[in-house]
Amino acid sequence: MSAKVEPHTGVQVMSGNEACALGAMAAGLSFFAGYPITPSSEIAEELVTLLPKHGGAFIQMEDEIAAMGAVIGAALAGAKAMTATSGPGFSLKQENIGFACMAEVPCVVVNVQRGGPSTGLPTMPAQGDVMQARWGTHGDHPTIALVPNSVAETFDLTVRAFNLSEAFRTPVILLLDEIIGHVNEKVTLPARVEVVNRTGPDAPPDSYLPYRHTESGVPPMATYGRDGYRFHVTGLAHNQTGFPTNDPKEIDLLNRRLNWKIERHRDAIVEVVRERCDDAEIAVFAYGSVSRAANQAVRDAREKGIRAGLLRPRTLWPFPGVELAELGQRVRAIVVPEMNLGQMAHEVEWAVRGSCPVIPFGRVDGLPVSPAQVLDLIEEAASGRS
Repeated sequence: MSAKVEPHTGVQVMSGNEACALGAMAAGLSFFAGYPITPSSEIAEELVTLLPKHGGAFIQMEDEIAAMGAVIGAALAGAKAMTATSGPGFSLKQENIGFACMAEVPCVVVNVQRGGPSTGLPTMPAQGDVMQARWGTHGDHPTIALVPNSVAETFDLTVRAFNLSEAFRTPVILLLDEIIGHVNEKVTLPARVEVVNRTGPDAPPDSYLPYRHTESGVPPMATYGRDGYRFHVTGLAHNQTGFPTNDPKEIDLLNRRLNWKIERHRDAIVEVVRERCDDAEIAVFAYGSVSRAANQAVRDAREKGIRAGLLRPRTLWPFPGVELAELGQRVRAIVVPEMNLGQMAHEVEWAVRGSCPVIPFGRVDGLPVSPAQVLDLIEEAASGRS
């Protein structure tokens, strides 16, 4: 279905954090729980005003753990729910994110990345949480994580995060970094956006199975407490009724379905943007704010006669390994600049499986990667010096 974008449309100047708040409202956000933390605080600042005006609820919780718990409860009660955080706050949310994965609770978690570890660099950019987004919780389960590179794309991917969470009954992580969160850009917000809502129950309360194994892998979801629907919700391994079980067959079915419901829809979830890749001899794989520098470096390389291209993921998890494997067969090298010490470079190496060299570049001093730095790497790769 489509929904009007309220309360703002048309051309505006705003930050990525503001765009995130507006994208959430457009997607149907009705509940936000959070705890202020730099550099994500502007998201909460926007929503504390917007949500009450449009019939929603905003709660500042005592800490990040409670905020994630409140989001889970609200989502089970039928709300489209979100929280936003950064750095240490994302770490505190991990156990409850895992609970939401196991209980199949749709929600959105925004992480505006900053420098770490620990308190780190609260006001400086980094991309050190990309592996935490995938492996931050324990156990075997898939992750959906989206990574915008502009203010406009932050709006779009916030809407998409809600749509994916509702479609697949899973938490979706939106990974900004401090630059994207705080940069101000001119954007044109659409008058309407496509909105996905969770599939409701397909059986009356007395025969409803909240974790039924369906063909899609996604069980229909009743609103807890509405129209007589009450069911057991637990982080323990459970059967199709939601009650804990030690039956190996039931546990195996559950764990495999949690993974399968994402993996079988991988092509519909993963999105990448290709810039000048058709004839590229040197490719750059970059995401978030670093991809902006990489795009400029690719243009500069072209002016110098080097056929460079950029593969930019909008979906970081599931990882775009298929797209990288295909690219690796056609290029001489892939450059991977990041604001970390090579977290995604390892994934790229795994994806290309030796078909071409992978050249990592990590910056972890709190400053952004520059186009000149990426251009140097492209030139080194083109000359064979790397």
